[in-house]
Amino acid sequence: MIRVHNLVKNFGRRTVFAGIDFVVKKGDFLTIIGPNGAGKTTLLKIMATLLKATDGSVEIGGFDVKNSPERVREIIGVISHNTYLYNELTAQENLKFFGKMYKIQKINTRIDEVLEQTGLSYEKHNHVGTFSRGMKQRLSIARAILHRPSVLLLDEPYTGLDQHASAGLEDVLSSLTGSGITTVMVSHDLGRGLLLCDHLLIMAAGGVAYHAPTSEIADADELQAVYCRCIDTNKIDND
Repeated sequence: MIRVHNLVKNFGRRTVFAGIDFVVKKGDFLTIIGPNGAGKTTLLKIMATLLKATDGSVEIGGFDVKNSPERVREIIGVISHNTYLYNELTAQENLKFFGKMYKIQKINTRIDEVLEQTGLSYEKHNHVGTFSRGMKQRLSIARAILHRPSVLLLDEPYTGLDQHASAGLEDVLSSLTGSGITTVMVSHDLGRGLLLCDHLLIMAAGGVAYHAPTSEIADADELQAVYCRCIDTNKIDND
């Protein structure tokens, strides 16, 4: 479903990362973790067609993100710490606005479905400005899956959530991953990053420092040690 090959991103003379390679099969969940400055969000923005790579390629659902960005946007949903919701509108009105952008048929029925999926049916007619941070994040998931995307891209979705809200978010994401959606999540939190994923990739010092299926991760302490070494390497590289 996703193929990243020899990806390079420069900002001026600074190389954010180079030689990034990985694939994600249909229905799999990949978590990408790494320290601040490792290029995780930049990578996700390239996958979401929001930035252009300097070199290399990204294909999602068979479409090249550089040559066919419109086709890619039709099959992806993007969730970040910024919910992109309108506080003055109700939950239903927010979703109807985004639904019109995607020209979704039977939009009211679809809105009811995604609100049910995210546990927000009872908040349908309430203004988003009254929502807690956790509720807004769940509504942002409803927004992202409204057009039935094949791929979800999540950029630090736990930012600003308390323990209860984080657990609620995990429940929603867990239910979605069982439905065949391919998911890539960026996080700096190793513990949360491991909870739902099938594969783990660690970025540091301008490249891929570690990549393995979670089924092969036998020792959490050893993995933590690897992650700490990656953080130290990234600090040295940035200095």
